[in-house]
Amino acid sequence: MTDIKLFESQTVRTHWDNDTEKWYFSVIDVISVLTDSINPRDYWFKMKIRVQNEDGAELSTNCRQLKIKASDGKMRLTDCADTEQLLRIIQSIPSPKAEPFKLWLAKVGYERIQEISDPAQSLDRARTNWQKLGRSEKWIQQRMTGQETRSKLTDYWKDNGVEKTDDFAKLTNIIHQEWTGVSIKEHKQIKGLKTQNLRDHMSEAELIFTALAELSTRQIAESIEAQGVVENAKASKRGGSIAKRAKIDFEQETGNKVVTGDNCLPPVNEIKNIKKS
Repeated sequence: MTDIKLFESQTVRTHWDNDTEKWYFSVIDVISVLTDSINPRDYWFKMKIRVQNEDGAELSTNCRQLKIKASDGKMRLTDCADTEQLLRIIQSIPSPKAEPFKLWLAKVGYERIQEISDPAQSLDRARTNWQKLGRSEKWIQQRMTGQETRSKLTDYWKDNGVEKTDDFAKLTNIIHQEWTGVSIKEHKQIKGLKTQNLRDHMSEAELIFTALAELSTRQIAESIEAQGVVENAKASKRGGSIAKRAKIDFEQETGNKVVTGDNCLPPVNEIKNIKKS
């Protein structure tokens, strides 16, 4: 399970390993957070050489290469470290953020243990994070409803022959392209996004039509008992077309475009003030 965590409004890509029951963190993202380096990848490369020359330690020895979504939306291999390994890496980074980051690491691990024993806590935590980002209660409710719809669809895919991460992304993009007229990548470009989660930056209308498209897709797939990527792709296109027709009617009746460059997040400085409060 891959996820995005926030540390002082900066993103850190993570991966939860069910076998080891550990979080793995993108080393490049952590370096970016702690150093504000323009090129964290180059910083990591030079840092490994420096530490090896100083005490003979190879920082990357225990790191795992895991596929995590990159800024271009594709799943790419990147060095990841668990909490223990990351603490060793942080020791070699002179940064005033090191101690707060260590506390953050402990908090992330503790929260995951809580979520496993009580899944409802993960929903509560998501709501709190969205509130800190300045989202309205109405938006948060729609986002959570959409997430439930999304989860039911991906559960169907998992149970019916869709296995590869790339195939999940492919099917999702088919639905999105059909109802919006643009790919997910193009939609993110319209909103000026890079690595951020598109759904976290959608308007209420975009969330509603996304949920309609995915709900329709699942129910069509269930009705035809779709199996594998090819059959589910056909269901995805049909599901997206239902939301497309609804979108056209909505835009004609209201005069408002559904897919826009609007981003209802407050400016970064306002987000920091919200978090401090």
